[in-house]
Amino acid sequence: MKKLIAAAALSVVATSALADKVTLNMPSTFPGSLIQLGQAGVKLQDTLNLISGGDIEVEFFEPNALVPPLEIYDNVSNGSIDAGWSVPGYWGSKNSAYNLFAAVPFGPSAGEYLAWHWYGGGEEMMNEIYNRDGIQSLVCGIIAPEASGWFRKEIKTAEDLKGLKMRFFGLGAKVMQKLGVDTQLLAGGDIYPALERGTIDATEFSMPAIDQNLGFYNIAKHYYFPGWHQQSTVQELLISKAKWDSMDDRQRGLIQTACKANVANQLAEGEAIQGKALADMKEQGVTIHKWNDEMLGTFKAAWEEVVAEEAAANPDFQKVWDSMQEFRAEYAVWSDLGYLK
Repeated sequence: MKKLIAAAALSVVATSALADKVTLNMPSTFPGSLIQLGQAGVKLQDTLNLISGGDIEVEFFEPNALVPPLEIYDNVSNGSIDAGWSVPGYWGSKNSAYNLFAAVPFGPSAGEYLAWHWYGGGEEMMNEIYNRDGIQSLVCGIIAPEASGWFRKEIKTAEDLKGLKMRFFGLGAKVMQKLGVDTQLLAGGDIYPALERGTIDATEFSMPAIDQNLGFYNIAKHYYFPGWHQQSTVQELLISKAKWDSMDDRQRGLIQTACKANVANQLAEGEAIQGKALADMKEQGVTIHKWNDEMLGTFKAAWEEVVAEEAAANPDFQKVWDSMQEFRAEYAVWSDLGYLK
């Protein structure tokens, strides 16, 4: 029996030794110091380097250290870099369907979103699109609801939004455009300087603890909730498809497992730290607002126009949207019965 166990152990060692070591240079869209969004990428690096026993070596690179944050997609696609740490919605200009894999206005909460991605075909459909450009994507992080935005002046009606220049992400930006807002997509590190210079009048970015980390409260004092545009947001690990296909099953399994652990840790941490961040910012003179039903209705009506236009313009968007809506209708039966409202 001992001989059989020893032989099995030697076989595992030999198999591992035969597999080529995987090296992943992983530039990030977010600074490694940025709580949650960037730190989750650093944690993924550390976790994979630890559990792989040297079989996989990941190196996290700060934004602009290898490539600009919004050029990660192209560089993974053409093989210039091995991997990237980002959010699918940053690539909406490549294919509008990517937005649906990242964050959806009036969309699912974190638990429902993960269920659709992993058990409703979302991640699979995501890779049907990514694979066309030589990329493999893994759901590798998630955060719960975001804030709706930071404004220098109080917003009382939809009229107050007209003419504002605002940093806004993904599909929510298209909603704001319908309401007369001039939106720009800026990487996280570029937002504060733009606010400070007056290049933009307002911004949304993420959850309270993340926004606090970036210091927006020093310039804009009116902070709005709920984040109708991002009730949850998925982060991703992008890997060159050629690199992914060259790995053995064990290596791919390690990466998939590390990503799922990352999702759990990030979600739990994010839920734990928001209350203190909100209290701290209130002490700094921030006024916290909740949109009234009329304003939320205005946002939702504009969103319904946006989703109809996007679906009509892009068959990929239509396919993904239909899948999500079918899943959400089935999920709603469970949600309505099982959860307190």
